[in-house]
Amino acid sequence: MSETVVTSASGKEWVIGFDRPFTIIGERINPTGRKILAEEMKAGDFSRIERDALAQVQAGAHMLDVNAGIPLADEPGLLAKAIEMVQALCPDTPISIDSSIHEALERGLEVCKGRPLLNSVTGEDDRLEAVLPLVKKYDVPVVAISNDETGISEDPDVRFAVAKKIVERAQDHGIKPADIVVDPLVMPIGAMGTAGRQVFEILHKLRKELKCNSTCGASNVSFGLPNRHGINAHFLAMASSHGMTSAIMNPLHEPELQAIMAADVLNSNDPDCLKWIQKFREVPAEGSAAARGRRPSRRQRS
Repeated sequence: MSETVVTSASGKEWVIGFDRPFTIIGERINPTGRKILAEEMKAGDFSRIERDALAQVQAGAHMLDVNAGIPLADEPGLLAKAIEMVQALCPDTPISIDSSIHEALERGLEVCKGRPLLNSVTGEDDRLEAVLPLVKKYDVPVVAISNDETGISEDPDVRFAVAKKIVERAQDHGIKPADIVVDPLVMPIGAMGTAGRQVFEILHKLRKELKCNSTCGASNVSFGLPNRHGINAHFLAMASSHGMTSAIMNPLHEPELQAIMAADVLNSNDPDCLKWIQKFREVPAEGSAAARGRRPSRRQRS
């Protein structure tokens, strides 16, 4: 099965794969929809990025997505500065360079250490011919978003066809399928009742036919609904069971984190349930019989 390898600034390797633990890509370093962060970044204040980077890694993120998409700002410069700062703070954590602007992607690749994930390319011919040479030049994996000049199709077969086109075009550039991580595009389930089933269908075909890893913006599925964490958590667990191997998400949300860890256990990607046990095993209270290493007395057990 396909394995997508990324490395951190320190050279630490992380593998995205079907027989690997689900990859959590922290989403917080992104000014989209975060007005305060956007204003701070434009003013040269990156302290919130520092806090977000450290908090996400501590919470369990395996990778960090770094985005500097601010209208009317120097996105290439801001992105490069953010990448350098994040890698200095979290040298053992691989990153995802996130931009829709070619110049920003290239600038990010120039300053980034290790082997990052490039986020992203879409199916338009001009976009493919702009981004795929960068992917080949820097030998990095890339997120392939399943839309093209026709927009986002509601037909899962069309979205799969776009993904297949990107994989095949990448091969023309000498890029192997293992370095294509497909985003099947998760739509809001509140607006499109079949959105979940559509994604699960695409994931199955990605695994069986293209043998590509996958990712998504996980919170999109619950947009507009109450108890979003409940929907997100169940979606992530179900998507994992259908073959999704990573997601761009907030690891600080405990329901989603627990769902992913449980999915790893149930998909046999947490050997002997060790990670689950380490995180959730109760620590005996000081002075208790368990803490003293002996069985409770008969009276205590009764």
